[in-house]
Amino acid sequence: MIALLHTSPVHVPVFDALRDRDHPDVELLHTVRVDLLERAVDEGPDAVAPALVDALVDAVGRGATSVLCTCSTLGAIAEASAVAVGVPVLRVDRPMAAVAAGRRRVAVVAALASTVEPTVALIHEEARARAGQQDGLGPAQGPDVHAVVVDGAWERFLAGDRKGYLDAVAAAVDALGDADVIVLAQASMADAVERTRTPVPVLSSPRSGLQGAVAALRAHQRSPRGSTG
Repeated sequence: MIALLHTSPVHVPVFDALRDRDHPDVELLHTVRVDLLERAVDEGPDAVAPALVDALVDAVGRGATSVLCTCSTLGAIAEASAVAVGVPVLRVDRPMAAVAAGRRRVAVVAALASTVEPTVALIHEEARARAGQQDGLGPAQGPDVHAVVVDGAWERFLAGDRKGYLDAVAAAVDALGDADVIVLAQASMADAVERTRTPVPVLSSPRSGLQGAVAALRAHQRSPRGSTG
């Protein structure tokens, strides 16, 4: 069982559909905590770390053996909680960031400003890993990353205007200039890909993130610790 930590209920049917299509033998346990993102936006992600750990520990207590955090703002905090939680914890945007890290010019599109710094930092982290570097050993010879926050998009999302939200994201993507790849920083943006006209590859996180979580689950099950429960 994979536990998914969401900060919006809109993600539940998206990931259920991806599971049904790609991983029908995997059980998903959804936890929706809108309050965690609201507090993280106001006080910073570190402020919600204890509550986040409690939510994940509860999911593990209900049988989860792997965790996927679908909120990009909280992704780094979630991954850092893996030792306390006791099972693999993956942020949904890591597989996407690993792909983007291999390109020279990366554009990040976000609807929420708090998502920008974690997403950009993750791409640079993956670039260092690709270059065989470690933190503190000098700058990575990685991509040039620039970010755009889509004006008014998050307000549309909060108001339930899904069409307006996706249209605004797609318009922002199509307005971008020089980029080798475009990263949609939030999982809720994924359906905007089909509305874009840009020839530049546009990456979204839900499908690759779930694939990564399933891979982590399989690896955990094969490990001595995982096989003994």
